[in-house]
Amino acid sequence: MPSRLLRLAAPLALVAATALGGCASATADDGRVPVVASFSPLAFAAEQVGGDHVRVTNLTRPGAEPHELELGPRDVLTVAKARVAVYEKGFQPAVDDAIAQQATDNALDVAGAAHLDLRLEGGTDPHFWLDPTRYAAVANAIADRLARVDPTHRADYAANARTFTARLAALDTTMRRHLVSCRQRQLVTSHSAFGYLARRYGFTQVGITGLSPDAEPSPSALADVARLVRSRGVTTVYAETLASPAIADTVASETGAHVVTLDPLEGLTARSAGHDYFAVMQANLRALQAGQDCP
Repeated sequence: MPSRLLRLAAPLALVAATALGGCASATADDGRVPVVASFSPLAFAAEQVGGDHVRVTNLTRPGAEPHELELGPRDVLTVAKARVAVYEKGFQPAVDDAIAQQATDNALDVAGAAHLDLRLEGGTDPHFWLDPTRYAAVANAIADRLARVDPTHRADYAANARTFTARLAALDTTMRRHLVSCRQRQLVTSHSAFGYLARRYGFTQVGITGLSPDAEPSPSALADVARLVRSRGVTTVYAETLASPAIADTVASETGAHVVTLDPLEGLTARSAGHDYFAVMQANLRALQAGQDCP
């Protein structure tokens, strides 16, 4: 379990940090600000805003499921030595523990900037980045924190944030334009990761497994979703890249719906439809246009 591993990792990290000289300076040996981000969307935003002035380490390896992240001693040491530790409190318990033990002064919890206000069964939806407007607010929060840590490059961080958030605004405009007239407004997904996207673009999310991608739905829950699919004329059930498609396949086989990938962008892999956030969101848009019957 993450908590047991961290109880072992934290003392090791403290010893290593002490041996390496204690408190970190504002910049690393290469002159860049060391930043740690807990999962892929936060790492991407930090890279876009920080540019050449930061060195970003993503704690969640490519292809790993961020909900189940565990940290080893080297990871905890990376958190301890970061000048900015960007995370979302409550999303990854192992990161929460590491921050509490090692990086309270350098931590940036983006939950406030993301305005997490979508309550689902099982907790608050953490997947804010699938709404580009919330993602933009988090990027601005990262820019503000980097400017405080490294005021010499304040203007660069602000300019980078403007460029990044302008791209997000353009993406949002494109998505609203293409999704406003979709005939099917029920969005049936294997994992309830798309609540903020659904709210932004006028869909009603129907998550088969809830907030945890590895949860096993009860037979009655599967039957309820299958009934909804049939009664509402849903033709597409969405699976995702980091979780098994078995549950989506089950609903599809019982209803005659098709299974299509909708990427929650929790981590890019070789199976992802693009190399960065914007490319994958464009692929998601194309999947939604086809699956939701958008003219």
